[in-house]
Amino acid sequence: MKILLKIAIVAVAAAFMAGCCNCRSYQKKTRRPLAGTEWQLIQLGGKAVKPEEGKFTVTLLTEGNRLTGVGACNRLMGTYKTDGKRTLKIGPLASTMMACPDMEQEDAFTKMLESVTHYDMDGPMLLLLSDGELRAVFQAKP
Repeated sequence: MKILLKIAIVAVAAAFMAGCCNCRSYQKKTRRPLAGTEWQLIQLGGKAVKPEEGKFTVTLLTEGNRLTGVGACNRLMGTYKTDGKRTLKIGPLASTMMACPDMEQEDAFTKMLESVTHYDMDGPMLLLLSDGELRAVFQAKP
């Protein structure tokens, strides 16, 4: 009976380890660079956001550490700073001033970007954090 238990534990451990290898492989294949990738917002403040073409995107540019993006209808521009330790500071941001139907969400989007202190990446996903709290999730656009 003890032998069967040991065999079962070893089998479960081996399956778990094999599964992790696939996860790492997937993450390496799907990982996108922070700068130079167009990121589409999919979650803001813990709530899912339906991805729409041309809305709620951000691109970090390497030249000049500039940021460009689009909210609900306004174009965003600004600067960012980062280091090798996953810190990220965005802003100040400027934007066009058109009125559009989703202004509340656009304001929340802009404020979230300016509050970011760190980021993390998981495959094609970019997670933006403020003092350790998840603020938004973006997905790399193809």
